[in-house]
Amino acid sequence: MKQLSKLLVIILLVVGFNNIQAQDENNPWQIAFGVNAIDVFPTGDDEALANFGFETGSLGSEFFNVSDHWNILPSVSYVSVSKYVGGGFSVGARGSLNRIENLGDVSVDDLSHYAVDGTIKYNFLKNTTIDPFVEIGGGYTWVEAIGAGTVNGGLGINFWVSENIGLTVQSSYKHAFEDYLVKHFQHLAGVTIKFGGTDTDGDGIYDKDDACPEVAGLEAFNGCPDSDGDGIEDGKDDCPNEAGSKEMNGCPDADGDGIADKDDACPNEAGLAALAGCPDADGDGVADKDDECPSEAGPAENKGCPWPDKDGDGVLDKDDQCPDVAGTVANNGCPEVTEEVQKQLNDYARTILFDTGKSSIKAESTSVMVDIIQILNEYPTAKFTVEGHTDSVGSSKLNQSLSESRANAVRDFLIEKGIGADRLTSIGYGEDKPIATNNTRAGRTQNRRVEINLIK
Repeated sequence: MKQLSKLLVIILLVVGFNNIQAQDENNPWQIAFGVNAIDVFPTGDDEALANFGFETGSLGSEFFNVSDHWNILPSVSYVSVSKYVGGGFSVGARGSLNRIENLGDVSVDDLSHYAVDGTIKYNFLKNTTIDPFVEIGGGYTWVEAIGAGTVNGGLGINFWVSENIGLTVQSSYKHAFEDYLVKHFQHLAGVTIKFGGTDTDGDGIYDKDDACPEVAGLEAFNGCPDSDGDGIEDGKDDCPNEAGSKEMNGCPDADGDGIADKDDACPNEAGLAALAGCPDADGDGVADKDDECPSEAGPAENKGCPWPDKDGDGVLDKDDQCPDVAGTVANNGCPEVTEEVQKQLNDYARTILFDTGKSSIKAESTSVMVDIIQILNEYPTAKFTVEGHTDSVGSSKLNQSLSESRANAVRDFLIEKGIGADRLTSIGYGEDKPIATNNTRAGRTQNRRVEINLIK
């Protein structure tokens, strides 16, 4: 056991070197320990055996003759360590000790055997339970006080019983460079432990395979967390701190309207997506919370209430230029001046009397002016032209001037009594538009007149 302690010190020194890379991506280091068997018979190393005074055998004969040829120390007799370097390759070192009692077919008196070897190993498969490998390397072997360098080659297989622990069996041929050392086989069987994977967040998932290496998570989500436990990892969860459904990308939907609470302006009332999750009882496109008439459809411009039509003429007040007076749609809600009204208006206008040769309205025409004003007030948006006419007595120039001044006089009177100035224009036609003959007194009386006509 004193020799074993020395061997373990050598192995620990080898482990301390950092110029070795990684065992696999998750568990870079691998340590193995167990028993080894030395078999010199099958090598056919006649000359070396003769040097020891023993008879020889033929190469390959009785390879599996364990009882007669294998030398086994019944204790832990080898320790190895290796580190993965990528691409299936690992490099490492191994130390072993043994007692040689069988040298071929000849029994000997417990010759001591020590070996330290460097190894390059290639694993054929990855992440499998059965893990075969080949190994080459070199080292130094001592039998008693005789030592020599060797070149080694071997085959082996790991049987992994868990991610980190396995059983290893291996056979290696060691070819000695010196004639005085016997070439031999070394067989190994032992326990192998992989370790050294980095798990920064301590969630049991190595950083290489951990999509969230800084935050503890779940294996189902490649190491990423699910803070609210809704089965959706935080990175794909729009509401990582509130349990929700996959349909809502991890967010809750309290009212079940298909709109996540975080996007729902009315999270406790089922509503419409177009209204940010709020209901619209009257279906007018205005959410109930903003609708001043939630049970009666109306436009958004009027806060969800229907537009009024006070005069009941079918033209809404917002479009009705005469909201207090029933009118027609064609006239924007205002009453239309009919031919009958137009005739009545001019029947009144033609009775307006003026002082002879002047534009001043006689007092007795006041009542008829009041009648005209009443008619004009019934049509508040209608516009009119006040027209002045004369007979042909006197000069044409004088008649034109008189007709204009009389038309202006009537217009000014109406404006003074409250008719909008923008609704009235005036024009004088003089003697140019007679409605009767100027050859009779009755005809000339008809021609001296004022007319008030609708501007269409």
